[in-house]
Amino acid sequence: MSESDLSRRKDDHLNIVLDRRAGAHGVGTGFDALQLEHCALPELDLEAVDLSSSLAGKSLRAPLLISSMTGGADRSVAINRHLAEAAQALGIAMGVGSQRVGLRSGNDQGLTRELRRLAPDIPLLGNIGAAQLLEHDGLDLARRSVDTLQADALIIHLNPLQEAVQAEGDRNWRGVLEAIRLTVETVGVPVIVKEVGAGISAQVAVALARAGVQVIDVAGLGGTSWAAVEAERAVRPADRKVAAAFAHWGIPTATSLKMVRQALPEMTLIASGGIRNGVDAAKAIALGADLVGQAAGVLRDATLSTAAVIEHFDIVIRQLRIACFCTGSSDLAALRNARLLSVEPTVLPRS
Repeated sequence: MSESDLSRRKDDHLNIVLDRRAGAHGVGTGFDALQLEHCALPELDLEAVDLSSSLAGKSLRAPLLISSMTGGADRSVAINRHLAEAAQALGIAMGVGSQRVGLRSGNDQGLTRELRRLAPDIPLLGNIGAAQLLEHDGLDLARRSVDTLQADALIIHLNPLQEAVQAEGDRNWRGVLEAIRLTVETVGVPVIVKEVGAGISAQVAVALARAGVQVIDVAGLGGTSWAAVEAERAVRPADRKVAAAFAHWGIPTATSLKMVRQALPEMTLIASGGIRNGVDAAKAIALGADLVGQAAGVLRDATLSTAAVIEHFDIVIRQLRIACFCTGSSDLAALRNARLLSVEPTVLPRS
């Protein structure tokens, strides 16, 4: 596939997500089945609640990650600038979208060291697809993904379902785990492995940990469905039907997070996939997440301005702070010990 075709595909993805045609409709993240136990006597000063965290050796003022996004070349430059400026202003982390197109063409889509200049103090994360690591220059792509941005860590994204239902997808995934292990050994920065919306099982998480991966982003079911995205952009009816059948495929974010935390008590975990607000973020942290990521939820704001992105995440941070306050949690460590209650389904009386 040519680089122009890849750019066009990324632009299609952006349009579909912005049009809200790619949510896993009717499927939840699992967070709605949970309720944080309310504390009516918090004995705290709301403004003194400490949301500070860290990632890749850098401090964060809140445990939030602007998760990887993608787009066509024309729009990506402005989107990435708005996100970087907002992340710097708020003191939160930023992951870029896949760098494959930019590294293999003359169009960098704004993924250059200019982002580091705009956001010198935050964790800035490069991004390459796991399937690309199998190509003849896979390790070189990984190193360049880091060097091009002066990134603090490298995200390797796992998207086997998307590749399987995509007409032009990469379908041979034999050897990916070994390629990830080699990347960990050679890339020179921490490696983060994330799914793109179908979740990570405990078994896969343990295999990644044994390969040396330092951070896992579960990126579970409940947000953008990339199978639904591919169904929307499919040209042939048969391809559309194949992809559409998998729109609800995956492990809900809350379930994936709980399973991986139980299997890997010491692993740094990021929860993403359908995180709607600061209350969802608080529930994720109580389930064991160290950070919480959001992408599609802020994408429209990212197309507008830096100020719109700042306002979006300022609301999330305020919500998270209140959730801490109303569970009697003075900081994130205390929030991780907050009680989560199972919400019983409502049974209506018979008339």
